[in-house]
Amino acid sequence: MEVIGYIESVDLPEIELFGLDAKIDTGADSCSIHCDDIEVEGETVTFLLHDEVHEAYHGKKITLPIFKIKRVKSSNGKSEERIFIKSSIKLGCKSYEAEISLTNRENMKYPMLIGRRFLAHHYLIDVSHKYITKKEK
Repeated sequence: MEVIGYIESVDLPEIELFGLDAKIDTGADSCSIHCDDIEVEGETVTFLLHDEVHEAYHGKKITLPIFKIKRVKSSNGKSEERIFIKSSIKLGCKSYEAEISLTNRENMKYPMLIGRRFLAHHYLIDVSHKYITKKEK
């Protein structure tokens, strides 16, 4: 198993997003990414990505197939229906497929959250460090 910190840089190569800061959150079931202007049209979803740290991604419009729609309980305890996309996430030396919910995380520090379903059986988290995988590259 690969050791990662509580904050890491991740890539989503299938949608051409690289070096996104992500919070590793074992309390969250699934992964999520900060976006808004979410529009569903048939079997696809279009959304605007927000990441002020990466100018090239801030306001980038992305259209992808909808993987599923599911009710999710957020960190504030409220339940909401979210759209999920499917994409590989490269974290450290390896890539794995992930279900990623689209949500507004504007009040959160990091644009992406990596949940325990993605982490299970692949990673150990060292909560006393961040960006461990960056140091190993």
